[in-house]
Amino acid sequence: MNSNVNVPFSNLRAVVILIVVAFHSALPYLASQPAQPFAFDAEPYRWIAFPIIDRERWFGFDLFCAWQDISLMPLMFFLAGLFAPASLGRKGAFAYLTDRWWRIGLPFAFAVAFLSPLAYYASYRLTAADPSLSAFWQHWRALPMWPSGPQWFLWQVFVLSALASAVYGFTPGLGQALSRLVGRLTERPLAFVAGLIGLSALAYIPLAMMFSPWAWATVGPLSLQYSRPLLYLVYFFTAFAIGSHGIDRSLLRADGPIARYWLAWLAAAVISMCVWGGLTSRTLPDWDASPLIDRWASASAFPFACTAGVMAYLAIALRLLRARDRVLDSLSKNAYGIYLVHYVFVLWLGYALVGKTLNAPAKMLIVFSVALVLSWLTSTAAGAIVRTVAKTPSRKTPSRRPSAISHEGAVADRT
Repeated sequence: MNSNVNVPFSNLRAVVILIVVAFHSALPYLASQPAQPFAFDAEPYRWIAFPIIDRERWFGFDLFCAWQDISLMPLMFFLAGLFAPASLGRKGAFAYLTDRWWRIGLPFAFAVAFLSPLAYYASYRLTAADPSLSAFWQHWRALPMWPSGPQWFLWQVFVLSALASAVYGFTPGLGQALSRLVGRLTERPLAFVAGLIGLSALAYIPLAMMFSPWAWATVGPLSLQYSRPLLYLVYFFTAFAIGSHGIDRSLLRADGPIARYWLAWLAAAVISMCVWGGLTSRTLPDWDASPLIDRWASASAFPFACTAGVMAYLAIALRLLRARDRVLDSLSKNAYGIYLVHYVFVLWLGYALVGKTLNAPAKMLIVFSVALVLSWLTSTAAGAIVRTVAKTPSRKTPSRRPSAISHEGAVADRT
């Protein structure tokens, strides 16, 4: 990393990838899941979200995963938008969008084509009468979609990056207006948060009430959660506005109001999460059959919990993650590579531990630790190969293109 890197957010990127791997490692052990794994050929294909089901359970993982489901993905879209203006300023709209294709679009295609089937083969084997690879491939191709796993994040970031490129290239006045608005809120964090909650509510509540918070749509390898595409747009472009104004001059500066009151933001996140969890429990197990007032209350609590969770992460990074660390530097550098490959390791390790006489926390810790190390090593090795190939002399005039597998981070401008 160079001296211009924003250290708190680089460290936050490292923490985020740890949480992503931990989140997927905990999914087989949720107490809320049924006793048996989901059949591979049966609608609504819930194995896509919960590919491995283990008989060992711990309710603490339900709480952990619920919190991350609320705040982690909006945070990742926020970080993706935060550094986009600086990159657009350096490269211009067309070069930026081209770069996004090489860094996001092409890796998405590779991961969907090869890594997703490899990962989900482990899920298929849990319920298959014929566990052979050829039988799996027949069942896989018979599906009405091509499951992409966690790679859905990449195509949505690519779309938002294209929108950011269009804003920069065709409506620069809009970016300047957003920058001025953020500037007026530099010392008014409560007004900023209130505005973010309000926009999040407008983006989320109508769709959640219409489709439920949990429903997904999939066309080929492209998946989205019905209730959240506009929510992610809000977080991406809120961060884009901050980046346009200048992070070090905004309320996200190291000595700003977000950093100073990190404990208050953390307390708000915990309280709002508990409120959302209590209200949402009244809509389970069947959202559509629950009373309208309960559904509305649950949907209305989500924007508060989502915003508070994101602000807590940002505040903790600004206050507690300000020092350089070699391990965090390496994690941050390899975050994107880890994100691309970790699901393969997580699913096969979870599959290998099904039926083993260990409790749920022990299994989760094994899956998390081993998957993290293997993903980290894979990312590091891929980076070394890419750098070696890039340095190989060519008789032709060298053409400098970004590598298909970038190691500059999956949750910032360098997604």
